[in-house]
Amino acid sequence: MRRFLRRLKVVPDGNSLPIPQLSLGGLAAHCARHPWRTIAIWAAMLVAASALVATQLGGSLTTDQRISNNPEYERGDRIIAERFNRPDGVTELVIVRADASTVDEPSFRTVVEKLSADLTALGPSVVLGAVNYFQTGDPSLISRDRQSLLLPVVMAGDLEDAITNVHQVHAVVDAVETPGFATHVTGRATGGLDFREIAERDLQKGELVALPIAFLILVLVFGALAAALLPIVLAGVAIVIALGVTALIGQVFDLSFFVVNMVTMMGLAVGIDYSLFVVSRYREERRAGRDTVDAITTVGATASRAVLISGMVVIVALLGLLVVPVNVFQGLAAGAILVVAAAVFAALTLLPAVLSLMGDRIDALRLPFLGRLAAAASRRRGRPLWDRVSYAVMRRPIVSLVIAVGLLAAAAVPNIEINTGSSSLSSLPPGTRTHDGLVALQREFLGGLVSPAQIVVEGDMTAADVQAAIDRLQAALADDPDFGPSRLEISRDGSAALITVPLVEEPTSRAGADAVRRLRGEVIPAALADAEVRAFVTGLTAQNVAYFDVATQYTPIVFGIVLSVSFVLLLVVFRSLIVPAKAILMNLLAVGAAYGLIVLVSQMGFAADLLGFQKVTAIEAWVPILLFAVLFGLSMDYHVFLLSRIRERYDHTGDNAEAVAYGLRSTAGIITGAALIMVAVFGGFALGETIINQQVGFGLAVAVFLDATLVRSVLVPASMEVLGKRNWYLPSFLSWLPDVRVEPAEDE
Repeated sequence: MRRFLRRLKVVPDGNSLPIPQLSLGGLAAHCARHPWRTIAIWAAMLVAASALVATQLGGSLTTDQRISNNPEYERGDRIIAERFNRPDGVTELVIVRADASTVDEPSFRTVVEKLSADLTALGPSVVLGAVNYFQTGDPSLISRDRQSLLLPVVMAGDLEDAITNVHQVHAVVDAVETPGFATHVTGRATGGLDFREIAERDLQKGELVALPIAFLILVLVFGALAAALLPIVLAGVAIVIALGVTALIGQVFDLSFFVVNMVTMMGLAVGIDYSLFVVSRYREERRAGRDTVDAITTVGATASRAVLISGMVVIVALLGLLVVPVNVFQGLAAGAILVVAAAVFAALTLLPAVLSLMGDRIDALRLPFLGRLAAAASRRRGRPLWDRVSYAVMRRPIVSLVIAVGLLAAAAVPNIEINTGSSSLSSLPPGTRTHDGLVALQREFLGGLVSPAQIVVEGDMTAADVQAAIDRLQAALADDPDFGPSRLEISRDGSAALITVPLVEEPTSRAGADAVRRLRGEVIPAALADAEVRAFVTGLTAQNVAYFDVATQYTPIVFGIVLSVSFVLLLVVFRSLIVPAKAILMNLLAVGAAYGLIVLVSQMGFAADLLGFQKVTAIEAWVPILLFAVLFGLSMDYHVFLLSRIRERYDHTGDNAEAVAYGLRSTAGIITGAALIMVAVFGGFALGETIINQQVGFGLAVAVFLDATLVRSVLVPASMEVLGKRNWYLPSFLSWLPDVRVEPAEDE
């Protein structure tokens, strides 16, 4: 306990409030002096996390989006479950198409009845039932030309159970080898399975693209294979630890299966970057003549502090997503927060221990040409290129500001046309079961049959006015071109009615969502106006509509939380009102530009074919909020590294222009390398097949690139020059703020 207390110190600064701070230099030195103990602890955590990932992670993730604020569709689902005796399962649609024959011919009936029997034979643990036209005579199950037939198959269990078992249905359908007949399967379970398989392929593709490029950039930065490999290993450790904790959280909360992609993507990006900053500073200190432990101690007091504060900024930005009552937002935010925290913790403890053991072997396997180039660059006191850039910008700061802001604003213009929604199942690549099945379904039947809208009417079904209202509603649906034939069912106790009506359009499309909005807001109120009843609309489309409404409602809340908390954190770190205000404005410009470019490419289709992207009608509803939180955190990440060096130099010299030039030249190489690594990581995931990965990966890659070029190289020095000493303005009534600056003055 005494030893721990000796690690605490107070950092007074004039009138600022002294606060106890854990000496990160002391923590780094402790890990460096006891490397095997530190590594053993991390190894134990890694083994435990790996076991959790292998045994628990798969069962803790879901493809379903769930809202926790008791939306209308959930209330309707509860009434259906309580009052209607019907199979509670996911319905998959099997489509049987004949080349020449019709359903009236015996050969067609033979194929369908055998297929129905084989599906039923899978047992009640997989299939609850399969109903065909030859049993019911339901005309809605055959196409107009009578050459196609629908075979609804009710899967056992919930959606996750259906996704797990639906491959058995696929195997039975694929076994149909009768000449002249073709079969397709589509539905929510098939779509969920396709999404999972494609997400896994996208994850592998992203890693295969990102890791070699990141390693190449690290080799160029360090000039040695050992130093280049270490950040990648540390990032991998952080990813596994975060996934292990995610598996535990998933036992209690519903987490989206995309959390694995998010953890991997963010883990590679920040894990490599944080290690890059620490390893670079360690090599710098060793070349300055410090012994290994002293060098690591100095790194802990400088670079590690920057990593800690930067990680805190990223986590604070992501915390805003946790208030959104949707499992997609909460899961992705939790995964990203966990991997950032793991990466920071690894940089503060595990990395000093490994560096202590490696010593100067960090420069092992040096590449002759690159090694000499990197060593020469590290020995130079200044970087003329970045000096020329910074002084050129500061000579004409107003012009530089106008040009940079103009470019970012121009990139943001397509935001005017942004449509947010949900990627339809048909947006899956051609050749997937879901896509091909939906094409056949839309061609021969109605796309909305995949998941029809369900209207639950609660009231006394024996009352004359209620019966008349139900009749009016069914008549209105029959006359509405957005809906197919409806089916009415009354509960046994007569307290509720269920009207099932398919949409003409695909349920996950924007047109389907608009139809349900009109159904809920116009058609139902008009038909049921004179009856004492309550009505709820449920089904997949109603769930999507509720999800869009929640995203719209919580967007300003998330923005407000992220902006206000980030402002306060930067205010404390830099003890300035101007610096956090400028940082927020610059980041908003970069985020707006990234949004605009996503719309331009993904929604408008500009250069989509060139980039291998799909053109879609809507940007995923959760993408703008997620991108805002992640991009704001990552942008502030680089801002902290750059401005901490500028503030450190300004405190030492009092020369604003020289401090800006010093900050740029001392961080430009590392920040540029780190930004290129992030662009490579995010770009690798943008090459995936799913719309979500394309939009998120592309948006993050573009924003980081803009942030490292226009923002850091132009906007920061130009604005610093225009404001001069006013950059560091702090009102006297805030002088009590604690001093938690990144680079303590004594380290200069």
